[in-house]
Amino acid sequence: MSDTSRQEIVNSFYRMRQALGYLGLLLPLTLILGGLLSVGNVEPSISDYYHTILRDVFVGTMMSIGIFLISYTGYRREGTERVSDDWVTTMAGVFAVLVALVPNELRLQAQEVDAVPQQILGIHNAAFVHYASALMFLSCLAYISLFKFARTAKPVRRRIYIACGLAIVVATLGTIGASVFRIMGSDMQRQFVNDNRIILWFEALGVWAFSLSWLTKGRADLSLIRSLRQMARSQGKSGSEGR
Repeated sequence: MSDTSRQEIVNSFYRMRQALGYLGLLLPLTLILGGLLSVGNVEPSISDYYHTILRDVFVGTMMSIGIFLISYTGYRREGTERVSDDWVTTMAGVFAVLVALVPNELRLQAQEVDAVPQQILGIHNAAFVHYASALMFLSCLAYISLFKFARTAKPVRRRIYIACGLAIVVATLGTIGASVFRIMGSDMQRQFVNDNRIILWFEALGVWAFSLSWLTKGRADLSLIRSLRQMARSQGKSGSEGR
């Protein structure tokens, strides 16, 4: 493969990672600010925005993240790796799409079914698919940061990837715990989780850690692009001097 072709591939990876990073960075901020500006309220969780006027923002952003992840092939699997970049990111993308299209249970003030997946699966089954997909989505993101990005990174970036991966793990466990209290806890526990937006902040932590991880990886790609350009210039000069 020529240096030019390699540079084009790395540049495409860089652009995709930047897009994913910024989508993740903006999603919680857009939903929170949008809710405050439109109705003066912050929902208890990111998923709850599906049932608000900001549904298009939530669904559109999650669908975009999912499609980007599915389209991302990454690097070829090496002999020591159990799974390829392509497999992990494809799974993460599929789960992101399911999170976007299959909603959690209805808000308390709504009584009617308001989504096709709920009509097909039933409210509770659809909610189970949503929560399971969200769990697997975050798990895949944690795996990417801890075992894909960190594996070949330089020490400083490796620490960032590990910190981001661990933050996603903490966010996932926190979301699970808070969701259990929200669904199965007492009225006081449920109110505490909802009033303090515990689930939302854990979800935001996970999404922002994912965002930082991919933006950092994009910076690593940018460094590689610059190195390839310098190599190409050096080879060009050598060729000219040879003539």
